[in-house]
Amino acid sequence: MKINPSPSFSIDLTVKSTLTRAELEKLIIAAEGVPALSEGVASPFRFVVNARSSDHQQEIIQTLEKATGTKVLSADEITFRSHLGGKIEVTSKLDLTAKGALAIAYTPGVGRVCMSINEDVARADALTVKKNMVAVVSDGTAVLGLGDIGPEAGMPVMEGKAMLFKEFGGVDAFPICLATKDTEEIIRTVKLLAPTFGGINLEDISAPRCFEIEERLKAEMDIPVFHDDQHGTAVVSLAALYNALKIIGKKMENLKVVVNGVGAAGVACSKILMAAGVKNLIGFDRTGAIYRGRKDGMNPVKEWFAQNTNPNNEQGTLSESLKGADLFLGVSAPGCITADDVKNMAKDPIIFAMANPIPEIMPEVAKPYARIMATGRSDYPNQINNVLCFPGIFKGALRCRASSISEGMKLAAARAIADLVSADELCEEFIIPSVFDRRVADAVADEVERIARSEGLAREVIDNKTLYKLR
Repeated sequence: MKINPSPSFSIDLTVKSTLTRAELEKLIIAAEGVPALSEGVASPFRFVVNARSSDHQQEIIQTLEKATGTKVLSADEITFRSHLGGKIEVTSKLDLTAKGALAIAYTPGVGRVCMSINEDVARADALTVKKNMVAVVSDGTAVLGLGDIGPEAGMPVMEGKAMLFKEFGGVDAFPICLATKDTEEIIRTVKLLAPTFGGINLEDISAPRCFEIEERLKAEMDIPVFHDDQHGTAVVSLAALYNALKIIGKKMENLKVVVNGVGAAGVACSKILMAAGVKNLIGFDRTGAIYRGRKDGMNPVKEWFAQNTNPNNEQGTLSESLKGADLFLGVSAPGCITADDVKNMAKDPIIFAMANPIPEIMPEVAKPYARIMATGRSDYPNQINNVLCFPGIFKGALRCRASSISEGMKLAAARAIADLVSADELCEEFIIPSVFDRRVADAVADEVERIARSEGLAREVIDNKTLYKLR
């Protein structure tokens, strides 16, 4: 199935032609490209065009070049051009050209600040970047849907994550890509980095190693550790489900939920749904249903899953399990379910098909039978996107110097996201706020901080004035 043209495959074209700009636009549209911008009243013209793929980019260029009197003078791949030199940089907060500034920012003035921290290490949270800095840590083994592509190839994703932290939560973040896949080495390295960072965001580490790495770091460190591939997806999925249930009038404890994909995201989604009240949840991986007594393709995490889900020990196919199900949650691969599967679900079925870029079932296919449809894509309603979660989670945790991120904080974050959709706005095509809703990070941060304080996870925040007020 063809996916829609996207800015991720946009090309910047300069075209010299005897044709008019409008005629060239028609050629682009005929080639199934989407003009996002066109400029120039006379040749050469400039077009920014969204395409579906690298091959489709070439098809658009060739279509133009075949036209009489037309030549493509240049064609830039915008995504690659935008990544040149990386997407983030370190800037100074102080003007070092001001008189005396160097003596304040660096030697000799900085020495007194160092000794102040030496006297009380907690002051580092106020006097260094640690106050608002998160490490985005990956080994490059599970990058997007690309798999084990290595730390260097994973770096553009980690840079992007750092951008999202800053843009949506005001949190500074820096990418740390590690040249090891060894669990013990990763744990040791992250612990060694702790003095520099206020929190650790684990990213794109393959299952099942990601579970042990997170659990060990949470147990052995006193700063927040959060594996976003697991818990970000889980929090936003739960937020979407809270609002979906308001529409269809069902209760969490009465749902039959089928989860396809029992990796990092699938396990975390299942755990948070059960913490929220779901009792009947069945998980599927490539081997099939996970049930008590299954021998093939198991590991310690899936053994836990088998013992704590699937109360009726269903062992059939995915299609068989979907009969009578209320919610399908997919974090797996394209085309896993069909329109007939949706038709056979319970009344008012909910579909969260989050495989990217092509979901487990396309909205156009599911829509005649699904009451509510959500995907991970931005070009359809109800995008389940982790950016609704992680900036606010860390903003709240850093603000109160939380020692960890608890299950209660995640549940509160989900409720905060859901509550931003008002009763007047709530409908089948709007169950989750937009990623550009600037209220989200603060709403999540406030709830995270509230729960951290109530659970005794918050620590005393230094009054900055005591560090510089002489009287």
